[in-house]
Amino acid sequence: VQLQASGGGLAQAGGSLRLSCEASSRSASYYAVAWFRQTPGMERKFVASISWSGGNTYYADSVKGRFIISRVTATDTVYLQMNYLKPEDTAVYSCAAGSHTSYTDSDYDYWGQGTQVTVSS
Repeated sequence: VQLQASGGGLAQAGGSLRLSCEASSRSASYYAVAWFRQTPGMERKFVASISWSGGNTYYADSVKGRFIISRVTATDTVYLQMNYLKPEDTAVYSCAAGSHTSYTDSDYDYWGQGTQVTVSS
C-alpha cells in the first residue's frame, strides 16, 4: 500500500486547511488510517485516526473539537479537516495505515511522505 499525503501549506491562526491521504491500492480500504505530526527535534505525535469502516475516530486532546478525520472508501482517501488552526499546529503531517487504530506510530505498517503545515500568528 502506498500513501500520498497532500494539502499542506500556510494558514493564518484561526484558519483552516484540509489534508488528504490517498492510497494506491483498494486493499487500503481495509486498513485503519492515522495522521501524525512532527516538528524538528521532537518525536512524532499522534493527531487522529479512523477505523477501516470509518465508524470509529480518535483524536489527540490537543486537536479534539478542531480537527475532523474522515474517509471516502470509493476513492480510498482519508481527509483531515483542520479548523481553528493555531501556531502550535505547525508541523510536518504524515498519514499511516495499519491493521487497527492505535495512538502509537510503530503500530502502523505503511507511511506516506509528510506534508508541511505552517500556521502564522
